Amino acid sequence: MSETENEDQGRIIFGLRPVEELCRAHPKDVSVIYVAEGLRTPDVARVIAVAKDRGIAVQWRPRALVADLAGKGAHQGIVAVAGAYRYVPVPTMLEAAAAQGQAPLLVLLDGLTDPQNLGAIVRSAEVFGAHGVAIPDHKAAPITAGAIKASAGATERVRIARVHNFLGSIDKLRESGVKVWGTGADEAGVSVFDADLTVPTAFVVGSEGRGMREAVSRRCDGTLRIPMAGQIASLNASAAAAIVLYEAMRQRLRGAT
Repeated sequence: MSETENEDQGRIIFGLRPVEELCRAHPKDVSVIYVAEGLRTPDVARVIAVAKDRGIAVQWRPRALVADLAGKGAHQGIVAVAGAYRYVPVPTMLEAAAAQGQAPLLVLLDGLTDPQNLGAIVRSAEVFGAHGVAIPDHKAAPITAGAIKASAGATERVRIARVHNFLGSIDKLRESGVKVWGTGADEAGVSVFDADLTVPTAFVVGSEGRGMREAVSRRCDGTLRIPMAGQIASLNASAAAAIVLYEAMRQRLRGAT
């Protein structure tokens, strides 16, 4: 973990954008914000203004203390001390989609272990309008300070579930009418441009290197492939997730016009 706190009790959030998004989305979760002494820039002033507007305490501290709290992270001179991350159940994501009058769009991460990849995928999920991201509760990266930083604070905007039974969650989604697509290098898969992504949809993104587990692949309705013109064999997990999410958004926007 790139945090110094116990995951179940509290966390340290660092970086200008992540701290700002945390203050905007969940101000009651924030105990205090520490800013490195002598750091006075327009970006820092903006984050401080957002925090104070929401009644969050801001304290100036030596830069060494801020760096120590952030561990090895690129803290940009600012950290927030907050409560434990608030995961939500998968059904809450479906309810949110229904409340918005939209077909659910979810991302299921099958054992992703790199917090940077996790954060990048959550960021794409937020940008392209997904209703949530689900991750296993073991052998996978949880939401850490590093993931939050990599997401540019999108973790504070996206509903994220941490599920105990990943295979069972896929089964329940399919039973509820969600079409579950695996993503991978399967040449026999359906082109992402030919699949109907306007219906209730969930994408499964496999782990780095290994991809989807066989048991997960068998539970999917099908596999999507991303047509490529270059010679590199495949895309990394976060790039593949961004492409399929963008295509889903494109199709849905086109259908709404």
